[in-house]
Amino acid sequence: MGLKPNYTFETFVVGNNNNLAHAAALAVAETPGHVYNPLFIYGGAGLGKTHLMQAIAHFIMQNNPDLKVLYVTSETFTNELIESLKNQKMTNQEFRNKYRNIDVLLIDDIQFIIGKESTQEEFFHTFNALYDANKQIVISSDKPPKEMETLTERLRTRFEMGLTADIQIPTYETKMAILNKKSEAEGYNIPDDVKDYVATHIKSSIRELEGALTKLVAFSTLSHQPLTVEFAEDTLKDLISPEDKREVTPELIIQIVADHFNLTPEDIISQKRNAEISKPRQIAMYLCRTMTDTPLEQIGRYFGNRDHTTILHGYRKVNKEVTNSIETRSLIEILIKKINPS
Repeated sequence: MGLKPNYTFETFVVGNNNNLAHAAALAVAETPGHVYNPLFIYGGAGLGKTHLMQAIAHFIMQNNPDLKVLYVTSETFTNELIESLKNQKMTNQEFRNKYRNIDVLLIDDIQFIIGKESTQEEFFHTFNALYDANKQIVISSDKPPKEMETLTERLRTRFEMGLTADIQIPTYETKMAILNKKSEAEGYNIPDDVKDYVATHIKSSIRELEGALTKLVAFSTLSHQPLTVEFAEDTLKDLISPEDKREVTPELIIQIVADHFNLTPEDIISQKRNAEISKPRQIAMYLCRTMTDTPLEQIGRYFGNRDHTTILHGYRKVNKEVTNSIETRSLIEILIKKINPS
């Protein structure tokens, strides 16, 4: 099946960008065929879809060894279908036996069957055979079914019968967690400011994020140079545009405000009401409101699931102080520079 041994649930870093997809994948792995069938996971390249798909396969094979699990890419499915129609390496009946006499089918990058009528036709019948037998189907794609323009309507309908979960670009906090886990797994000793630089400037995918870290360690080892931010800037200049700015997110703001006041992010989002914490919390709310496009309701979720009226109250209180107090205005300017130094 070509499963990577390290693509497991234990090595998958969960964040706000992927928590629904992760929870659904784990539920499917624990009780295949009983919940979220089919499970359709979508997102851009390098964001962890394949990792989750293979984690499901590993989990089921370890915990339910009697179940037949098959993980393939849509390219493999298509190529084997063509071979069976030409009666080369396998007959058409052998092809159908392989894909229908199983308990779990995980098919990666389904978007590549779009526009291929015979492949869509065969997959339609494969899907029906498995679904009608209460067998688990997990599908991944770069876009949701409704955005697949040339996908047949009957396949689109079936893809949407279960749960559709997306994986988004990781936040700064998630990227730092990924870098920490990668460093720990590989035995890398990476200074925090270097990891911060990588997390801030590598924005598109986990694959690029981990690749940047590997490149830094390799170049540092080969050149016998210490890992510093300056070294990272020079080594990764081909991956990073000089115009790149720090991605400002509520998590980043909460972290920097907490650091400034010698608190932890947990203090900021807690229910504690003492002035030493409530004031920095309101400042963080103000900065989230002014420095991001995040809706009030969503900002509230970052602050321990507070409602939008609480966020608005905190914003208005600090906004009034910014207008009337030079001290508060100076403090906000200092924090803004820390959050977005470029």
